[in-house]
Amino acid sequence: MELEIKKLNALRKYLGEFSFDYIPPENLNLVPLCKISGAVKVFGEYEIFDDDSVEIKLTIGYCLKGQCSYCLIDAEQKIEFTSEILYLTEKDDDNYYYDGNKLDLKSAVDDAILISQPNVLLCKEDCKGIDVT
Repeated sequence: MELEIKKLNALRKYLGEFSFDYIPPENLNLVPLCKISGAVKVFGEYEIFDDDSVEIKLTIGYCLKGQCSYCLIDAEQKIEFTSEILYLTEKDDDNYYYDGNKLDLKSAVDDAILISQPNVLLCKEDCKGIDVT
């Protein structure tokens, strides 16, 4: 999950694409009784600027499986999420940092997984919950 920015600069590849599969740690599951099923598909584009800052357009896709938050039957939801990220070689509070050599995408991908998860997982959009009658 690394981009070798120094090498890409040397090769004059200032624009490009990347893709990989990522198995996230279990602590990234926020919805109770659910888990991310299989690998997270990660793909995106990068652009390296003259000041060595790097803009990333990151897209992730995965399937969240588990029990419906309302009625507890099996449920799944396919999730796709896109974000734009800026990596800088100087630390600040608003952007990601990298050392000017290798850019590790792990923290940005983990953050995208956390942000993209729904509050609840539903078996169907209009689930009424457990039928007690």
